[in-house]
Amino acid sequence: MSGAASEAPSFLIVTLGCAKNEVDSDRMRALLLEAGYREAEGVEDADVALINTCSFLASATSESIEATLELAQAVEDGVRDLPIVMCGCVPSRYGDELPGELPEVAAFVRTDEEDGIVGVVDGVLGREGGEARGASGVLRTVEGTSAYVKISDGCDRFCSFCAIPYIRGRYASRRPEEIEAEVRGLLDQGVREIVLIGQDTGIYGQDLADVPTLAALLRRLDAIAAPYGAWLRVLYLQPEGMTDELIAAFRELPSLLPYIDIPIQHCSERVLKAMNRSGDPESLKALFERLRREVPGMVLRTTAMAGFPGETVEEAAELEEFLADVGFDYVTVFAFSPEEGTRAAELPDQVPEDEKLRRTQRLVDVAESLGFAATAAHVGERVDVIVDGVDPDVEPPELIAHAWFQAPDSDGVVHIAEGEATVGERLTVDLVDSFCYELVGEPTVSPSPETEEG
Repeated sequence: MSGAASEAPSFLIVTLGCAKNEVDSDRMRALLLEAGYREAEGVEDADVALINTCSFLASATSESIEATLELAQAVEDGVRDLPIVMCGCVPSRYGDELPGELPEVAAFVRTDEEDGIVGVVDGVLGREGGEARGASGVLRTVEGTSAYVKISDGCDRFCSFCAIPYIRGRYASRRPEEIEAEVRGLLDQGVREIVLIGQDTGIYGQDLADVPTLAALLRRLDAIAAPYGAWLRVLYLQPEGMTDELIAAFRELPSLLPYIDIPIQHCSERVLKAMNRSGDPESLKALFERLRREVPGMVLRTTAMAGFPGETVEEAAELEEFLADVGFDYVTVFAFSPEEGTRAAELPDQVPEDEKLRRTQRLVDVAESLGFAATAAHVGERVDVIVDGVDPDVEPPELIAHAWFQAPDSDGVVHIAEGEATVGERLTVDLVDSFCYELVGEPTVSPSPETEEG
């Protein structure tokens, strides 16, 4: 091992993919730390390396395998013995094939096996006793101001283009008590924004015996978050999950931000049916109009897919027009990827790659036009922001923060050139300029008593 005999063995975690993987890596980190391991600063300081992989798209699978091979090559070049443990979605999707394909990897851990990571790492390093160790409470190691919390895993939708149900299994809600304990622990650590995630957050609780709804869970979490002055944010809602009860929660709960991420993928009824999804332009537009009408200041984010098999030129143009008509604040654009094992990969009338890229770019152009305009519309507002960090590479150093209408790691940030604050602090700023998805803020100066008195 790289450390002294008396020093605990160290681990390195490399995380690829989405926020759900970040949560999974954080839990594995906490389990290993609780078991007496220490976290390494880099490859040269590690006794074992964990790479938490993504396999949502073929490109993500390739990136995960390439990152694993690059890590193995770096170890070989350094002439060191550093076992590699591949975790997450790639082992879940291709587990039986991997040992023969990747002899460089010492162990493979599927997503549903990650709570046993201590035993796996102990085994790889030849240590004893790891199987008896495990979770003894809220295990999170978040150091930032925002934290993702999974309220469910898996998916029952089986959209024809998506491999997630085959990777993460059927939909499974976490118990509300477990979520509450995790949220309370994070807030006690100084986290001031809780971002609730899952593959399909709107149907939370439908698989549990007592059937708590997402709206009921949010009311319980609001009671916890409010005394801390913390924000609650919900991502990955499907249109069918927007019930009257849930819309009322967005309207009434002080901690719950009026920000909704509803991935529609398309608006054409025919394309949606081929995707094994429901909806049509009229019902979707009515939903978004209702959200903006009933929830003041509602910010809308969505996801759109270009080039699904059989999509016509007219349907591609219909999607562009729909996005513009609704006026989404943020749109993420994907080009269809024929994922192995999914029904859509075998559909006829696959859109040629060059045409798919053209349609993708047109959607990106619409998305940027909408997003830049929505960002610029906030100039002149006075808003609260959460300070995420400091950019020391500019002179003078800038505070980097995000406002309530900016989801962490997704929607741009607020640059504050003057003022002092600590990470996690809430500041009130005046938004004075914008560029693309970014905003410039200036700390709000409270008027002096003399000024107030005139």
